[in-house]
Amino acid sequence: MAEITRKIGLSLGADICWPICFEALMDRLNLSIKLGGDSIRFAVERATIEPYSLSQGCDYDLVIDRLTHWYRTRREWIKKAVVMDGLYVFNNPWSLQSMEKHTSYCAMMKLGLPVPETWMLPPKEYDESDDLQPTLERYAKIFDLGEVGAKLGYPMFMKPYDGGGWKGVSRIDSQEALEAAYEQSGKMVMHIQKSVENYDLFVRCLGMGPQVNVIRYDPSASLHERYKVDFEFVDEAEYSALCDMAMTINSFFGWDFNSCEVLRNEDGFHLIDFANACPDSQVTSLHYHFPWLIKANIRWAVFCAATNRKMQVNLDWAPYYEIAAEEMTPRERLAAYAKIGRERFESERFEEFCAQHLAHLDEVAWEFFGTDQAKNAVREKVQALFPEHEWEQFTEHFWGLIQFWRKTESDRAGFGG
Repeated sequence: MAEITRKIGLSLGADICWPICFEALMDRLNLSIKLGGDSIRFAVERATIEPYSLSQGCDYDLVIDRLTHWYRTRREWIKKAVVMDGLYVFNNPWSLQSMEKHTSYCAMMKLGLPVPETWMLPPKEYDESDDLQPTLERYAKIFDLGEVGAKLGYPMFMKPYDGGGWKGVSRIDSQEALEAAYEQSGKMVMHIQKSVENYDLFVRCLGMGPQVNVIRYDPSASLHERYKVDFEFVDEAEYSALCDMAMTINSFFGWDFNSCEVLRNEDGFHLIDFANACPDSQVTSLHYHFPWLIKANIRWAVFCAATNRKMQVNLDWAPYYEIAAEEMTPRERLAAYAKIGRERFESERFEEFCAQHLAHLDEVAWEFFGTDQAKNAVREKVQALFPEHEWEQFTEHFWGLIQFWRKTESDRAGFGG
């Protein structure tokens, strides 16, 4: 029997709290997993940005990448390591680079998922170049923005075709408002999307591999209050459908970690934003839901590293399109898509692995999130975001929500009894 160490790299930007908690829990677990005749241990290290040779090896077996695909040096290092060294990374870097919100809308509309009608507008302004004027004179068709707005219908939302963080998003209720928003959009390429009216539920479905957490969401609230602490706001059938949507989207694009925004009205569910492959991971956003994220991240990272899971570098959409062409109800079709997703994420093997090797994670996490070390991670994040006079108030606020999570977990599983 050989003792093997799998090395997990954390590719970070301004992240503070989640890597502290991930590292601390991995230390507390001190895993030694017997698999295939070997004993597998784990080391966690934060990846750095520095010069590198394209031919040098990669020390990591797996890298968790959040936000650094927006930093070109790190992104290209990750792509090099996948191609040359067999690295497994959350998420597929080519898919992240090429699949903007625009492509994700088109793909899911092709699969028949419930996406509101969406148009793309040419930008109001362009970067200057030698070829700009001849190109616009030859090919830029003069259009009537008011006519486009009338075809889509009010109210609508204008938002960039790419990016995130609610940048450039505005609700449009009239032609005058549409024209004003377009004038202010500058060089951004914008979508206009039909508004889902009279909705009674807004959720975000966080997906980590085959794991999905459906959370009630309020985009009108302050950033730290948008993820709600709420229970039983969907029934079993609705929960199943939401999980299947997340599984379909994430597996289609090769995203290990993503969030899907869904609205519900009298017509059912509507997917409005689901190319979020670097979703909220901070305690100041997730608070009560933060421990779930850390546990889900550890489960998927340990499973992928221990089993030497291979990257799905090339996206294979053909099986989804074959299902899209079949005669079946929308719910049957969605279930068939999700079945492909669960196969690609090895859901059954993952669940068996976790039951055998990570059954103690829940209790270890419950204990950890009652420690000074966990509270200090909360405090560090609060101090990075809030003014000094609010540090104590918000540290206690977020810590209190985590302690409420511990109470609900204790009530459910009997921890600390």
